[in-house]
Amino acid sequence: MRIRWTPAAAADLEQINGYLTERLPNFRRSTMLRIYESVQSLRRMPNKGRLGREAGTRELVLVPLPYIVAYRVKKDEIAILHIHHGARERS
Repeated sequence: MRIRWTPAAAADLEQINGYLTERLPNFRRSTMLRIYESVQSLRRMPNKGRLGREAGTRELVLVPLPYIVAYRVKKDEIAILHIHHGARERS
């Protein structure tokens, strides 16, 4: 199954990378790798995340990281919609 990052999710990932580079550089590489590997794991088990807040979506909680990956499973792809920080209010 193909993984497709939406522009919004790609922007979220860039923002996370920038924040970590600036404020927590020792955690940047391991955090980014964990996010990437977690998203890639959806290829094998696309429905492993919990039901999402929006209809038709799922959410993968990245324990112990403070991030939640919102995604939608389609017939032949998984669309990564956003990466939310668990402590921030979603808009």
